[in-house]
Amino acid sequence: MPVKCREIMAAVERLAPRELAAGWDNVGLLVGSPEQEVASLLVALDVTPEVAERAAAGGVDLIVAHHPLIFKSLSAVRTDTPLGRTLATLLAAGVAVYAAHTNLDAADGGVNDALAGLLGLGDLRPLAVEGRERLLKLAVFVPEEYTERVRAAITAAGAGHIGNYSHCTFQTIGTGTFLPLDGAKPFLGKQGKLEYVAEHRLETVMPEGVAAKAVAAMLAAHPYEEVAYDLYALNNPGRPYGLGRVGRLATPEPFADFVRRLKDALGPTEVRVAGPTDRQVSKVAVCGGSGAGFLAAAIGAGADVLVTGDVKYHEALDAAAAGLTLVDAGHFATERPVVGAVAGYLEACAAHSGWDIVIRTEDVSRDVFRVW
Repeated sequence: MPVKCREIMAAVERLAPRELAAGWDNVGLLVGSPEQEVASLLVALDVTPEVAERAAAGGVDLIVAHHPLIFKSLSAVRTDTPLGRTLATLLAAGVAVYAAHTNLDAADGGVNDALAGLLGLGDLRPLAVEGRERLLKLAVFVPEEYTERVRAAITAAGAGHIGNYSHCTFQTIGTGTFLPLDGAKPFLGKQGKLEYVAEHRLETVMPEGVAAKAVAAMLAAHPYEEVAYDLYALNNPGRPYGLGRVGRLATPEPFADFVRRLKDALGPTEVRVAGPTDRQVSKVAVCGGSGAGFLAAAIGAGADVLVTGDVKYHEALDAAAAGLTLVDAGHFATERPVVGAVAGYLEACAAHSGWDIVIRTEDVSRDVFRVW
């Protein structure tokens, strides 16, 4: 079925909730309308003039990008500037642009998880914890014969995950009462008669970001015309979130072997290395893009290596002095893996929701830096 841009926006925000974005960032729909229909979607790292032109010529309706096309406030849109020409190209062709930036950096399944996954890291945790997700509890009262149907709906929507366990719920049996008034169309009982029904109280925990979807799924699966349910905040700490990741290799390996695998996985033309190279690598920190600001966090986490990009001279000196091996693989190469990860996630959303849509990853971008 045709899909509205807003449905794709909601899907991206389930992956990368907007509340994870830094206050200075500019994420969300930057060009276009939430109501426009999308039949062709392109996932990109950057919306360069070349990407915009290819998208317009190829009938793309929406670009989901990592880096915001519009970052600072605009006082004018002049078509004699690269940004102005790019915006004109997109608007003339009806191509919308949605950006998920620092929220995708911090998100589970985002930039840093994609990078860590390519390098074979496990037992991951954020390198720099910025907060913890807010947890909610949903409790709903369901007639006994519909309990499994409602349970399946809310867990499929993302509720009921605790650590490495899914479908975590609790149910108790009791008796519900209601008296249908004039105008009611009760699933059970008759107008004007007090009804007593054997019901389950079904409850589960969820992150705040999936609550709207879980409640909607619960209401759709529930047989009652008016559903009794509670949704309330918990003081329990949720999972930590933040930038970067630190994890371990399944088997320690010499640094030379680690770098060889890294270059094969990321495909940069070169990497810059600072610090000791005659070591076994076991614990690795990663931060896609510009992560030299997390040197202290990587050292504090006991990492042998930090893989990132955009490292400055004095930052490299500090890493070497602290005994941390620093690998600068470039901004582009360390963030590029997320493009395929986001496309795969949206393909799964499309299959689940029945979207009639073509999803592609852009293939014209190259690292702006070249080695001469």
